[in-house]
Amino acid sequence: MALLEVDNVSRRFGGILALDELSLTVEKDEIAGLIGPNGAGKTTAFNVITRLYKPSSGAVRYEGKDLLREPAHRIIRLGIARTFQNLQLCAHMSVLDNVLVGAHTRIAPGRERAIRAEALETLDSLGLGALVNSPAAGLPFGTLKRIELVRALVARPRLLLLDEPAGGLNHEEVGGLAELIRRLRAEYELTILLVEHHMNLVMTVSDRVTVLDFGRTIAAGTPKEIQSDPAVIEAYLGAGATTSADAPARAD
Repeated sequence: MALLEVDNVSRRFGGILALDELSLTVEKDEIAGLIGPNGAGKTTAFNVITRLYKPSSGAVRYEGKDLLREPAHRIIRLGIARTFQNLQLCAHMSVLDNVLVGAHTRIAPGRERAIRAEALETLDSLGLGALVNSPAAGLPFGTLKRIELVRALVARPRLLLLDEPAGGLNHEEVGGLAELIRRLRAEYELTILLVEHHMNLVMTVSDRVTVLDFGRTIAAGTPKEIQSDPAVIEAYLGAGATTSADAPARAD
């Protein structure tokens, strides 16, 4: 049984079919990539999985449980955390306070000090220890991305959804991100589903890749298989084109 199963999920916004019988699976302990051209439905898929959107049809299962029976606020308690394509941080709050928001489901009487220590340790491990008391406002974009990642990690998820973690990062930062994602999988015993438009990052770090086009799965396999798949090449670059791991994809 896969950790996450998305089975024939469709989602309509009025007359627009954003997801068209999407199916994908994510196995425990793997890093799975989810890619596709602009408007393919990648972020919509994340929003369905995390219950921000209700699908028009289909099923979503996590550890064999029907996620569609769960309200959005229960998803984090089940062990699923995410980051966002567009940053969702409180600019006026300190870095530490932004991170502690992610641990709200774990805080109980007598646990505050331990949770705070965990948050500080995680911030330090991602190179953010010197910023704990700084407001989020005005910090570099790459730093804000890491703060949001730490906020997800302190929830202690088993499944981590990363929505374009490389967006807005420079070449050097993207290069270090692949190593960081692998390290986090090992240290936190994570399963990771990654939406990303940096193809070199996706193909380097992913065990398997699923490709969407117009909300439907058009290919799934190893990075090597995906890079040579004619349907994937056509979806990104047009019929008759060739592609490589460095070919740019467009973001949702």
